[in-house]
Amino acid sequence: MEQLVTYLADTANWQGQAGIPNRLFEHLTLALLAVATASAVALPLGFYIGHTGKLQLIGINLANIGRAVPSYAVMVMLLPVMLGLAPVLGYDSRLGLTFLPIFLAMTLLAIPPILVATYAGIGEVDRDLREASRAMGLTERQVLTGVELPLAIPTIMGGVRTASVNIVATSTIGSLAGVKTLGDLILSPNVYGNEGVIAGAIVVALLALTFEFILAGLQHLMTPRGLTLQRAAARVSA
Repeated sequence: MEQLVTYLADTANWQGQAGIPNRLFEHLTLALLAVATASAVALPLGFYIGHTGKLQLIGINLANIGRAVPSYAVMVMLLPVMLGLAPVLGYDSRLGLTFLPIFLAMTLLAIPPILVATYAGIGEVDRDLREASRAMGLTERQVLTGVELPLAIPTIMGGVRTASVNIVATSTIGSLAGVKTLGDLILSPNVYGNEGVIAGAIVVALLALTFEFILAGLQHLMTPRGLTLQRAAARVSA
């Protein structure tokens, strides 16, 4: 413990390219880009599946496959693909050994929980409420955005929270592909020492908890007040 305190108190470990703040920034960049890209893919698909009821089996199977395949395995499988595409697409082949594989692996890891939560949240909206909205003259887009989406927000945000925390924790494996993250500290005891490994693990844990608390707060703020009161009443009656 004394060595850990000494390591954290050493200003040299908080400066420069290999310092904790820079590694934290690189870790956050990877995680946020992966979650944002996954959301851009999973949210529209989840809206469509939940609203129409179509492609549900495909969505479930894709989500199950995404959960079953380890992120490290995805990253390793993507390495030769990225290297092979380098001359075809005209990008630096070194990218095939660094950012792209881990970025795609993290994106694929984030898609299933967001996708499942989105189509489940939309699909669980009361059918009578939907039909009443259509009877009032609302278009399908208005039903989705004005009725289904507000009621599904708590469930959707739950999926985003799960995905974000998973990505923050798992992005440490990026260091195995040459991407600088907080995983450098955890996976390089010969460089940073055992105290550096522990420090890196603590920072990752604190970062994951920060994401959890922030997204939980957003989930609470975005939940319609009427739905909150309804759930509170249901808990009291139970």
